[in-house]
Amino acid sequence: NYLNFVIEELKDPYKNLPKAIWISIILVTCVYVFTNIAYFTTVSPEEIMGGAAVAVMFSKRLFGVMWWCMPVFVSLSTFGGVNGILFTTSRLFYVGGREGHMPQILSMVQIQRLTPMPAVLFMGLLSLLYLASSDIYALINYVGFATWLSIGMAIVVLLYLRWTRPDMPRPIKVHIVWPIIYTIVTVYLVILPLYASPTETGIGLMIICTGIPVYVIFVAWKSKPRAFTDFMDKMTATLQRFFMVVPEQKKH
Repeated sequence: NYLNFVIEELKDPYKNLPKAIWISIILVTCVYVFTNIAYFTTVSPEEIMGGAAVAVMFSKRLFGVMWWCMPVFVSLSTFGGVNGILFTTSRLFYVGGREGHMPQILSMVQIQRLTPMPAVLFMGLLSLLYLASSDIYALINYVGFATWLSIGMAIVVLLYLRWTRPDMPRPIKVHIVWPIIYTIVTVYLVILPLYASPTETGIGLMIICTGIPVYVIFVAWKSKPRAFTDFMDKMTATLQRFFMVVPEQKKH
């Protein structure tokens, strides 16, 4: 999933991206199946239904005094997931800045590490902002609804282009049945929160709407006053010196 966001940085993506997808899906599916088998052969269904941390109950049954290793592994897994999300989602801001949809500073890379440092830091600050809420389930509903809605719309566009432009060049192409199944599942994941958690879903919609002023300022507003552009240029130059970043060099 993460490789789709960083396909520009992937070596031989036409070959390696499909290969990575199939290998990872099979591997993750096997791990999840065997994990659930291990849980159900060690912890009773009643305990699973009534407990909040099945992995901890599982580890206490099997590992004894070493049960604490399970929460450590869960924390490491969570840390790895956050690292992957910061690494990939920041590329959305990076490309947005490059396309003129967001401030130009987000499209720049650090001169030594060649990474989009401003976009990564911006993503990190947004993540800290979400942590102002201590309700993890509310956060899941906020972000989950917005994420699945945007992903679902992207897949619907894929289906639309398959129908309207069947001869369009597609270096990486899958059978049409997969995006159809994905769209059906996405519709379910978008509609269910509207019924189950309408308040959190409404807040998720408000989060999506925060992109409207960004679109109006950086995309729709063509005739910007000179004072505004001068201010943005000065801010960009100041942040460039602070972060030691420069615009990326275009490949020829």
